[in-house]
Amino acid sequence: MSLTLYDKLVDAHKVCDLPDGDMLIYVDFHIMNEYTSPQAFSGLDTKDLTVWRPEAHLAVVDHVNATRSSEPHDAASKLLIDNLEANCTKQGIAFYGLGDPRQGIEHVIVPEQGLVAPGMLIACGDSHTTTYGAFGALGFGIGTSEVEHVLATQTLRYKRMKTMRVTVDGDIALGGTAKDIIMKVVQVVGAGGANGYAVEFAGSAISNLDMAGRMTVCNMAVELGARAALIAADDVTAAALQGHPHSGQFEFIGENWASDEAAVFDKEFTITGAEIVPLITWGTSPDQSVPITARVPSGSDYVSPKDKAALGRALQYMGLSEGQSAQSIEIDTAFIGSCTNSRIEDLREAAKILEGRHVATGVEAIVVPGSAMTRLKAEAEGLRAIFEAAGFEWRPEAGCSMCLAMNDDIAMDGERVASSTNRNFEGRQGRGARTHLMSPAMVAAAAVTGHLADVRDFTRKTSK
Repeated sequence: MSLTLYDKLVDAHKVCDLPDGDMLIYVDFHIMNEYTSPQAFSGLDTKDLTVWRPEAHLAVVDHVNATRSSEPHDAASKLLIDNLEANCTKQGIAFYGLGDPRQGIEHVIVPEQGLVAPGMLIACGDSHTTTYGAFGALGFGIGTSEVEHVLATQTLRYKRMKTMRVTVDGDIALGGTAKDIIMKVVQVVGAGGANGYAVEFAGSAISNLDMAGRMTVCNMAVELGARAALIAADDVTAAALQGHPHSGQFEFIGENWASDEAAVFDKEFTITGAEIVPLITWGTSPDQSVPITARVPSGSDYVSPKDKAALGRALQYMGLSEGQSAQSIEIDTAFIGSCTNSRIEDLREAAKILEGRHVATGVEAIVVPGSAMTRLKAEAEGLRAIFEAAGFEWRPEAGCSMCLAMNDDIAMDGERVASSTNRNFEGRQGRGARTHLMSPAMVAAAAVTGHLADVRDFTRKTSK
């Protein structure tokens, strides 16, 4: 029987079927952060339970911490961080706290440490755990009660999902990136279009991506509503598994972690690579995007009253006009960071745009490397010097930072942000903040011009 990669992964981790049609699955590795774990540890204490396999868990600090300093920025953050460290010490769980040379955003440091491999099942109290699908692993976010359950038993109750394949074939356009691929997919499938599905990405545009690009694609698949995102393991995957502190700790020898050639998916989408150009979001949902050379939609672009109403609400919140040129949108802040786009590869691409240029007057520009190791590597390569010469503030501590308004990096009411992050919801970066999603290179271009700009204008000039 031909199987999809998703079904192979689920079957490999099924402990048993449950009477109600769900199943019990085994979790190879579990990650937690300071924000989503406190109640889970309290639940263990109440029930007088201990963690069954401490070595199969990792705790990190990334959501609420400040990135200007290794000290918590307020008492509430300090309490969350201290509680996590105390609970990990008590239970014998590895803890990458502030000041630790391994500290960073959870979905950046786990691959960086070599703690993910094809065939694994990874759970975490964060929706962007889909990132690990880039390695041919099954990763998904879980809630607090599930965190408690996996701590105590290393298992979870699970319901098998339907399968979707998104094939992106052919070379993408000049200036296009992995970020533009996934933004295009979200635009085509729709935010919520993959609810109830595990999504596998395939096609030459996907297989041609490096591992950082694949992680970006799988990371943002959750914006489709997908609870799992997958890319078949191949030679790129194998090369990415080597040379890390924990390389080889998790291995499934002899398995082919790819969908069988004759595997049938419940739903299929095909996108032509040439259609993928540099994109920006104009609205308050990740699927509300247009090419940087286009205009903000108008009411005449929609038929249904529901879509017209959504357009009106988004434009009102974003302070934009129907038909406004995307490149006429001026910004206040440029932010490069987050679990989507803060890896060394992202910083290199942004630095190419910034070298020899300077941030526009009136624009605040911030870059937060995704981990302490990434920061050190970037500094050794001279990237910090390029960013700072261009007028970017280089943050010394890793964290989610301005991706979400959960720390001291908060955009003000009405502030417009060119952002390399994953969500542009109302209030995501601060009450009343207006977020435009794009690739790190596009953020750099916007920072230099002071408005949303076409990165191809910079790369053409550089290549002459």
